[in-house]
Amino acid sequence: MSRLFEELDYQVTPIGAISLRRRHILSLGIDVHEVLLGDEHLMSSLFTASEIALARLGIEALEMAGKPPADGWDIVVGGLGLGYTAAAALEYKSVGKLTVVEFLAPVIEWHRAHLVPLDPPLTSDPRCSLREADFFELAASDEGFGAPKDAILIDIDHTPDWLLNERSGSFYSVEGMRKLARHLKPGGVMGLWSDAVGDADFTARMAEVFEAAWSEPVTFKNPLQDGKPFTQSVYLARKAGPGNSL
Repeated sequence: MSRLFEELDYQVTPIGAISLRRRHILSLGIDVHEVLLGDEHLMSSLFTASEIALARLGIEALEMAGKPPADGWDIVVGGLGLGYTAAAALEYKSVGKLTVVEFLAPVIEWHRAHLVPLDPPLTSDPRCSLREADFFELAASDEGFGAPKDAILIDIDHTPDWLLNERSGSFYSVEGMRKLARHLKPGGVMGLWSDAVGDADFTARMAEVFEAAWSEPVTFKNPLQDGKPFTQSVYLARKAGPGNSL
């Protein structure tokens, strides 16, 4: 049996101290990796269903609209965390390029040092690159993420109204969505993870910008609460295709 508790890394960042921990849960007989910002739990390897669903639902929305280009889908993931969204996207052979934008350098270091439980690691896939940058700054800028993307999938804040840090600014406003949409190809998809059930007000904001907007519930059982179901959400929006505009 592994140690009951081990702090794998602890570093001070511009938005607070971040740590990566590994705990052995005796009742389940497994090791769990956790990411904390100060005393706030950001992610656990025990609960990954909705992070994985963000990638799968986003790519499925792309595939419903048409075939990938010859060199594959070009996708950006905003927020690295333990890497489950990026890893799920790389399971699709139709993905040709995946760029993960992460604000915190220590999180990228964890992946390069293989401190996180992903197997195979993201760094072993030549389609995947890890970029240290402020996702929200890039989304609001004219240059964005380089060439327009087929999909932009975001897992940074807890919900559109429960922010990790004030640097999110006005990203979740209609104007923020308009700025993001500039960086999507016609027919491109935006996906957003949320730690709560879908909010009709935010879906309506997306609908002011995108041709289609909706939310998908992701329900899973919590093994720490005798299998009690818990629901999170993935918001999805599709930009108007060629010849159409909003």
